[in-house]
Amino acid sequence: MTDGTSPTTAAQPLPRLIGDGELTGLSVVANSTMNRERVLTGVNSYTRELGFDPAEFLDGLGPAPSWLDLCSGEGLALRAAARQLPRAVITGVDLVGPLRPTKPPNGLELVTADLGRWTPARRYDLITCVHGLHYVGDRLALLERAASWLTDAGLLVAHLDPATLRRPDGTDASRPVLAALRAAGFDYSARHHRLSLRGGRSVGLPFTYLGADPEAGPNYTGQPAVASYYGDER
Repeated sequence: MTDGTSPTTAAQPLPRLIGDGELTGLSVVANSTMNRERVLTGVNSYTRELGFDPAEFLDGLGPAPSWLDLCSGEGLALRAAARQLPRAVITGVDLVGPLRPTKPPNGLELVTADLGRWTPARRYDLITCVHGLHYVGDRLALLERAASWLTDAGLLVAHLDPATLRRPDGTDASRPVLAALRAAGFDYSARHHRLSLRGGRSVGLPFTYLGADPEAGPNYTGQPAVASYYGDER
């Protein structure tokens, strides 16, 4: 379908849904192969996944641009950008954090934290989440919060798989969720599975989070992912 949604499927036996506190302790969330080794440019890179070079984007914003990367893995792309842009403020947040204890360049902070509980102390010109939402339980709540972390002219880009958004009965919730996101100002590219937002704002999406299924299986990336269940409008 052209809008990135999936045909409505018959209800399936419901899995046991878990809360995000339990979810963060599971291996599927601490995925070591999805984003941990991704670099700034080249084949396995942020530039390829986002459709633009984050360092070039930041370089055009002025002398002290800022970038927040959610689910940053080893932070290899952030390290490269920090070396190119010594006056930039760059922050990476990851549940596991870097596995190699190498001192980051000046201007780069790598934070190990649960994104469901972490809040930045500033706003950012660029916020990215490269394939990270696939492992977040309440991903809509994170998008709501991240929208408020943008500067007035900032850009948020995140990969989103609508097929992993479910109704209480297990059927596809992609249509109402994407409609609500678009109404809030987001754009969605079905071809690239990329969600974007220009300009920081307050966002309130009309859904109630019910829990996550960590055994949903592979998504479009071929990697195991988490399905998120949402109830009727608040």
